[in-house]
Amino acid sequence: MSADLYSERPLYGGAISSAFPHRFQDVSNIRQVPDHQEVYVDPARDESLIFELLDFKHEVGDDGSAVWFLQDLATEQEAEGSMVIEQSGVIEAPGLCYRNIPAVATTAVGQMAISKGRQGREAQNIVRVYLANLRLKEVGTDVLITAYEPIHINPLSETASTVGAGLAVPATQAGCMPMADVFKLAVPSFKVNDWNLFGSAV
Repeated sequence: MSADLYSERPLYGGAISSAFPHRFQDVSNIRQVPDHQEVYVDPARDESLIFELLDFKHEVGDDGSAVWFLQDLATEQEAEGSMVIEQSGVIEAPGLCYRNIPAVATTAVGQMAISKGRQGREAQNIVRVYLANLRLKEVGTDVLITAYEPIHINPLSETASTVGAGLAVPATQAGCMPMADVFKLAVPSFKVNDWNLFGSAV
């Protein structure tokens, strides 16, 4: 059993909250993060958890929307060898109700080779990506919750100096909650405390 302490953490100035381990640090304390994102990272393990608020994609169907966003992410990051490992069907999120209409959600897990920052293809790490798409149709918003778990660190990656090259140390061995469980904690606990965050749509 991991000794990872976790609690509900405020996001977007407290308008949203989600629970995840304390080891994840707010990246906005270190560098600028776009307003529509909240980025948390555990530098010791190069694991990250990202929350994004995007304009609702009407052209994307609910069924398989998480897979669509996962593939979009792979394209955006110029990933190689991208593959979908698993995906869920459409599930209702009764905890995310606006005007008594629950949000719908889908999840997907993929694996891909991606480089850090501006590093080239020769420095790609193999990363497992967990992605949830919470569709808040009533306020015209697609929420993405994405968790990144390095599987294999390339010796040429800038990560290798802090985390070490080769196969990543399993989370349980390091006394940490595995990313699959971090994801399963963060997604169901995600809640909107102030719908005014979504502005004119409300």
